[in-house]
Order: sequence, then C-alpha cells, then structure tokens
Amino acid sequence: MPARKVIISCAVTGAIHTPSMSPHLPVTHEEIADAAIGAAEAGAAIVHLHARDPADGRPDQTPEGFAPFLRVIKQRSDCVLNLTTGGAPTMSIEERVRPAAVHKPEVASLNMGSMNFALFGMLHRFRDFKHQWERDYVSRKDIVFRNSFADIEYILTTCADNGTRFEFECYDTAHLYNLKYFLDQGLVTPPLFIQTVFGIQGGIGFHPDDVLHMKRTADRLFGDAYRWSVLGAGRNQMPIAAMAAAMGGNVRVGLEDSLWAGPGRFATSNAEQVRTVRQIIEGLGLDVATPDEAREMLALKGGDRVGF
Repeated sequence: MPARKVIISCAVTGAIHTPSMSPHLPVTHEEIADAAIGAAEAGAAIVHLHARDPADGRPDQTPEGFAPFLRVIKQRSDCVLNLTTGGAPTMSIEERVRPAAVHKPEVASLNMGSMNFALFGMLHRFRDFKHQWERDYVSRKDIVFRNSFADIEYILTTCADNGTRFEFECYDTAHLYNLKYFLDQGLVTPPLFIQTVFGIQGGIGFHPDDVLHMKRTADRLFGDAYRWSVLGAGRNQMPIAAMAAAMGGNVRVGLEDSLWAGPGRFATSNAEQVRTVRQIIEGLGLDVATPDEAREMLALKGGDRVGF
C-alpha cells in the first residue's frame, strides 16, 4: 500500500508578528518571494501569503501590495498560492477580500467566526520596537476579529466566479458549526479544506484534548467531505503538527504562526520549519504531497487559471 500523502502549507509572514520581533521575518516583496520559493523547495505544496509595507513592515492588504511577489513566485515555482482574506484583525471586510478578488488565486483563507484576538501576551517576550505602530498594534486588548455570517457570505459571493477554493480557518468548535451552516446552504462545496488553529489567545487552546475535540467535531459534522489540516501557534507548532500527521491530517508551519525553531532559538527561515516538519512526516512513514498532488486532493482549479 502506498504511503499516505501529507500536504505541507507554509505561511511565510502573516500579520501577527512584527519586524522588530525577528530579523528573519520577511517584509519586502523580494524577501516574501524568496521565503515562499525556499519553503516550496523544502517541501511545502502550498504557500500562504500576506503582504507588508516594505518601509516599516505593517500589514498591507492592497492588491498592489501582493502583485510584485505573486508574479515572481509563479515564475519560479509550481507551488499553490493561498492568499489571505484575513489580512489583519483591524481591517474592514472590504479591504480584506480585495487581493483574492483581484488576483483570483487557487486558494484563499477564510476565517469562520468572530473572536477576541489577543496579541498582547507577546509583550512579555518582546519589549523593544523599531516602529511605534508595532507597540500600538501588539499592546491592544480590545481587538475583536470580526467575521460575522454577513462578512463570510460577502467573501464567498465576491469570489464565487473566480474558481477560488478556500482554506477554512477554524479557531474554535463554533467555527466548525458555522462552516456546516454554509455547507448546508450550498455556499461551499466539498472537499472542504479545514485548517484548525490552536494556541491563539481568544481561540481554542493547544492541549492534545483540544486537537482531538476539534477532529472529532469535524468528523461528526463533515464525515469524508473534508481534508483536515492543523497549525499550532508559537512553541506548539511542531508538537501539534506531529500529532495531526499521525492522526491522518495535513500540517501548516511558517513564521506567521511561530518565529521559533526550538526553545529560545529563532527559525532562520520558513524553509527551516518546512524541513523540520518534513522530517517528522517522513519519520512516521508518510510521504509529502507535491503541489499537483495537493491540487488533486483539494480539487483546485490549477495554477494556469489564476489572475496574475
């Protein structure tokens, strides 16, 4: 029997960490492109992308902010490109959807519910910031990441004619039930690519029981109509990835989710994290999926049908 294929996604920069937190966080268009290509060469079938202002590293959700590195990555790699519609929790839904609406990627992320979204815990570790926006952003205790039913429907309908499929990011069990509602309404179709997120303050925790609970709930709601993936925030990244891979899931790593390669040691690149999780997967006797295998598993439209 051939080994099961595991999809590795890599989220290379995100909108959670700020440039002062790590010298290895990609910020410029060139750095983001190089990080994505390096992750793909290391074994990531899917690369999840945010844009940043090259001047100070703040999140940039304009389509023009994505265009330079999208073209470079497409020219140099066959990996699947996944564009955020989450952006940053301080952005409006109209801002957040624009890159996916304009660039028509194979995959876009979609958060499946509103939640408290707390970054201020990072102030215990990071105290010195180069830019005032970083401290202002991280220290806020009033952020509610809004993803109402109307917001989710707005993103789904705005991208409905693009052929874009979604990575449904679920930070708690209620988000799985929200996704079931949209499935029952016919606004999403299988196979559903469900990314369960663990360890963000405001969402579900990172205990193994939390992982099992999310998996059991998804199994009950969706049966064989979904493909499961996990991401663990911070130091939980690799333990949760290992657990999920052993349970039949796919995995996501990257500097968006964790800056670390070990206790007190920064990851020097996204590719380093991809190589580490690849060793875990292959150590379990499993195979890493290629981009084309991921496209087949997730029923994607193909890299020749995007808008960039």
